[in-house]
Amino acid sequence: MMLKRADQIADSLEQLVFTGEYEDGERLDEIKLAEKFNVSRTPVREALQKLVLSGIAEQIPRRGVFVRQPGPVELLEMFETMAELEAACGRFAAVRMSDHGLERLTAANDRCKAAVEQEDAATYYAENEAFHQEIYAGATNSFLQGEALRLQHRLKPFRRVQLRFRGRMAQSLAEHETIVEALKRGDGDSAANILRSHVTVQGEKFQQLMAGLKRQ
Repeated sequence: MMLKRADQIADSLEQLVFTGEYEDGERLDEIKLAEKFNVSRTPVREALQKLVLSGIAEQIPRRGVFVRQPGPVELLEMFETMAELEAACGRFAAVRMSDHGLERLTAANDRCKAAVEQEDAATYYAENEAFHQEIYAGATNSFLQGEALRLQHRLKPFRRVQLRFRGRMAQSLAEHETIVEALKRGDGDSAANILRSHVTVQGEKFQQLMAGLKRQ
């Protein structure tokens, strides 16, 4: 699927933030970015709004858009919250998800599997998002679904970085398989526990994430 120019610019800026070209607190100038990407200011403006929505940047009235990187404590707290939201979605989905929903979930996981076989991390991440969104929808709780979607979007760049760790895509896919099986069995406790573990960043894993961000 072809990304819109604004989406491409947003993805590029996200990577530039992680590689250190733009530091925490630095202003993202629309005019300079339009020149950098050889586009009008409109797609740049849209891209900056995407960064603001994802939390990588913040908009200060009459001043502009500035890079905002969460500190390690805030990031860990967000992952802990995401893990609990996903666990709740899994518990509800185990008893509420329809057969059609399970089919959609399985199809999303099959696309994840194809991406792993092709060693395509970008596609895997996109399909992984879709996989989790099927579980949010399957919980049939619109408020919970909305909260999960908002935090999923907020953590998007950090969850994507994890996929660069050696063997993480294959490990993630293996965890998907156990999640699907638990949901098919209607085992809410297992689904919740597996999803919590799947999303939680703790100990060595969190240190790897922070080290990865610093190296970039």
